[in-house]
Amino acid sequence: MSDLSRTVFYDLHVELGARMVPFAGWEMPVQYAPGVMKEHLFTRESAGLFDVSHMGQVILRGPDVAEALERLVPVDIVGLAEGRQRYGFFTTDDGGIIDDLMITNRGDHLFLVVNAARKEADLEHLRLHLPEIEVEELTGRALIALQGPKAEDALAALNPAVREMRFMDVADVELAGASCWVSRSGYTGEDGFEISVPNTMGPRLMRALLESPAVQPIGLGARDSLRLEAGLCLYGSDIGETTSPVEAGLNWAIQTVRRKGGARAGGFPGADRILSELETGPARKRVGLLPEGRAPMRAHTALFAEAEGGAAIGEITSGAFGPSIERPMSMGYVPADHAMEGTTIFGEVRGKRLPATIAPLPFHKPSYKR
Repeated sequence: MSDLSRTVFYDLHVELGARMVPFAGWEMPVQYAPGVMKEHLFTRESAGLFDVSHMGQVILRGPDVAEALERLVPVDIVGLAEGRQRYGFFTTDDGGIIDDLMITNRGDHLFLVVNAARKEADLEHLRLHLPEIEVEELTGRALIALQGPKAEDALAALNPAVREMRFMDVADVELAGASCWVSRSGYTGEDGFEISVPNTMGPRLMRALLESPAVQPIGLGARDSLRLEAGLCLYGSDIGETTSPVEAGLNWAIQTVRRKGGARAGGFPGADRILSELETGPARKRVGLLPEGRAPMRAHTALFAEAEGGAAIGEITSGAFGPSIERPMSMGYVPADHAMEGTTIFGEVRGKRLPATIAPLPFHKPSYKR
C-alpha cells in the first residue's frame, strides 16, 4: 500500500489498533478491535467518530456563483440560505449522475464536499463548465464525522454552541483550539456532525473527542452498514452515470423551483430526461429488499420475478447484514411494475433463487435534529 495516500490521522489509527485497507486511493481504517458489528451498534447507541478526510473539499468563488452552479446540478442553490447545507448531484447530458455531493452556502463562497473516487472528475467538470468561477481544492483541511445520539453532548463538551444547530446547519466553531467548519449532518441516519478542521489541528481534535467515554473510533466497514440501514446511496454502487436521480428515488433532492413549471426549471445537464421521469415515472426504481433467512444478498446478485425460469429483471447494488435490524438487507433496481412494497422477488445466490421482499426505505428510522 506504499502508493496510497494517508490522512493526517494515520498514525492515530494505527495507535488505536485499526486494520488499514486501500480505499479510493487512500489507506483507511476498515475496523478497529471491536469489529464492524459492535462499532455499528455503538454508533447507534452512543457516538462514533469517523475519519472521512479522503473526501474532497472544494471552494467555489466568483460572480453569481450560486446561479453558475445551478447550470450543473438540478438543485436550488440560489435559494440556499447562508449557513445552510444541501444535498445535490452533478448530472450527465443523458441524465445520469456524475457524483453526489454536499453544498454549503458560506456567504461569499460555496463549499462542496465530494466523493474521494470522483474528486478529480468533479474538479475537471467544474473547471470546464464554469470557467468564470474560481475552483479551489482544499488540501490543508481534514474531515471527521461524529455520529450518534450522544454526538451533540460529546461535541458540546468542547463548545456548547453546537447545541443550537439543527439538521443541515453549518457554522464556524472553535473546537479544541481549532477553527472548524461544522455541519449538522452525516451519512449514518443518526444525528451528528461533520467537521472540517485544519490538518495541523486534526489529531488534537480527534484525541479530544476520544477522551469522552461516549465516543469510539469507527471504521469504514460500519460506516457502510450504517448508511445502508439508513437507505443512503453509495456512489459507484447504488448510483452512477447510468442511473438517473429519479430512478434512484432522489426526487426529494430536486426542489420545485428546478422542476417543470418552476421559476428556474431545467437548465442543467440531462434535464429533458430527468424532468420527464419526474412527471411520468422512471422505467425502473431503486428499492429496499429484505431477504429471507440470515444470509445477505450482496452487490451484483441477479434478481428474478419467479423462483424458476425467466430472465433477470434487475440486480442488487448494495447488500449486508444489518446489525440494528438484526437481519440481512439489500438495495437494488427492478422494473417499476415490480417495485411495489410487499412484492416477493428472487435473488440468485450460489445457483439458487432465494426469496426477498420489497420493503420501504430506510430500513432504520433516522434521528436527525430538525
